[in-house]
Amino acid sequence: MATIFSKIVKGEIPSYKIIEDENFYAFLDIFPLAKGHTLVIPKKEVDYLFDLDDELYAGLQLFAKKVAVALKEAMPCVKVGVAVLGLEVPHAHIHLVPMQSEKDINFANPKLKLSEAEFKEIQQKIQNAL
Repeated sequence: MATIFSKIVKGEIPSYKIIEDENFYAFLDIFPLAKGHTLVIPKKEVDYLFDLDDELYAGLQLFAKKVAVALKEAMPCVKVGVAVLGLEVPHAHIHLVPMQSEKDINFANPKLKLSEAEFKEIQQKIQNAL
């Protein structure tokens, strides 16, 4: 059975897509810790990040870096934090979270509730920075 992320890649579930190429897909987290919180995934469905083959793993990291650079420009922050948890969805993914301090990447924090207009504005800002 396909994961929610595979369904997003296939367009079966809508997402606020930031960018994609033939192997990777980046989209806004709909339960963000901070405005601009983005998920970066391989299109290939692999549960655990460290089970990716070396080429796909390296490609994912480089793709995430490109997104993180644009994210930092679009959503002014001290740094873009990177987290890999991998427990909630069985599909390898990287969280990119704009941070003013380390508290901003605490996954126990309450998630933001953003409107569709806010998501679209953030999406556009990041896409413009790419």
